[in-house]
Amino acid sequence: MRIVLVGPPGAGKGTQAAFLAKNLSIPHISTGDLFRANISQGTELGKQAKAYMDAGDLVPDEVTIGMAKDRMEQPDAGGGFLLDGFPRNVSQAEALDVMLQAEGMKLDAVLDLEVEEDEVVKRIAGRRICRNDSAHVFHVTYAPPKAEGVCDTCGGELYQRGDDSEATVRNRLEVYHTQTEPIIDYYKAQGLLVTIPALGEVADVTKRAMDALKK
Repeated sequence: MRIVLVGPPGAGKGTQAAFLAKNLSIPHISTGDLFRANISQGTELGKQAKAYMDAGDLVPDEVTIGMAKDRMEQPDAGGGFLLDGFPRNVSQAEALDVMLQAEGMKLDAVLDLEVEEDEVVKRIAGRRICRNDSAHVFHVTYAPPKAEGVCDTCGGELYQRGDDSEATVRNRLEVYHTQTEPIIDYYKAQGLLVTIPALGEVADVTKRAMDALKK
């Protein structure tokens, strides 16, 4: 299957993408991984992306599209893939259609993880990270530490990252509404959109998505 996963920040795309890709035996292709891999390997596209990023500029669509195209042409993606973070806007969605059509392929579904904006803010703004080890993550509501502000694992100080503040989260949501949300209507018009309620346990959300794909 060839699937695109969309949804606002904090909807759980990364988590769901990993579970769905495993269940469907297809590679999970995320924009973040593509950028890191190309930059670390020193590819031409990676060098271009790094130059923009170092200058504090957005990476142009053509660079992101080129990375995605190279990855989708790898042997392990021959039987399908799950795209996470790409396409990010309608121009990228149109480019993806062109790429697939050139290979005689098409998308099977676009899964939209739906979650209320206030819940997104609550999920992200409530995260607390250990200063000693960033792998130790807590949440003031969903996974609170035994002692407020103290890591259960090592006793380190817990803090809120700057990009997890409510103001920053709401700004990220505004960017999502402006740039990415239009692709929902784009894919709805093609009859590809499947909306998945993203509230509840991770396993429950995965089951909803798998059940929807089977239909």
